[in-house]
Amino acid sequence: MTLPPPTPRAKLELETVTGEEAQAALPDLARLRIEVFREFPYLYDGDEAHERDYLQTYVRVNGAAIVLARIGERIVGAATCLPLSAETQAVKTPFLEAGIDISDIFYFGESVLEKAYRGRGLGVGFFVARERQARAYGATLAAFCAVQRPASHWLRPDGYQPLDGFWTKRGFTRREDLVCQMSWRDVDEAAASTKNLTFWTKRL
Repeated sequence: MTLPPPTPRAKLELETVTGEEAQAALPDLARLRIEVFREFPYLYDGDEAHERDYLQTYVRVNGAAIVLARIGERIVGAATCLPLSAETQAVKTPFLEAGIDISDIFYFGESVLEKAYRGRGLGVGFFVARERQARAYGATLAAFCAVQRPASHWLRPDGYQPLDGFWTKRGFTRREDLVCQMSWRDVDEAAASTKNLTFWTKRL
């Protein structure tokens, strides 16, 4: 007998995993990244092989963690974090060039959630759990970056609301002085192109 999928009002639980438990969650996290990041503003045209390779960082790095949103055994959302010192050079460079010591900074990576389960407080839960992980590691500053897209972008949905207000309420400050560059292929592109991403930071 095939059971129906959980309803959007079913009970959601958050769980922070590391190591082997994180390894088991990587296929679901890869799926969610590909699904959610196709949406504006990231418009990311990803593939699972690349995702699984990229996400191994969250398994092998000391202090890294994945916060999972579950309904029973089903993973419907996830958020990641790790010491900034373990991130790619592209992510570290803006801080290093500004003369900022990165040894006590924790980087918050993706935060992805299926559409049916948004608006139920999980975004706040993701930040709370990651800040807890950062403090346990001994970090004194949390940071993440968000892609910059022009308001006139042709794929910007009607009624789109950026998350700046939400991040501000969580205590983060937009840092116009800290911008990194990453490359990926947009859903409307034939090849990868470089994007600018602005950092947000918060004292812990």
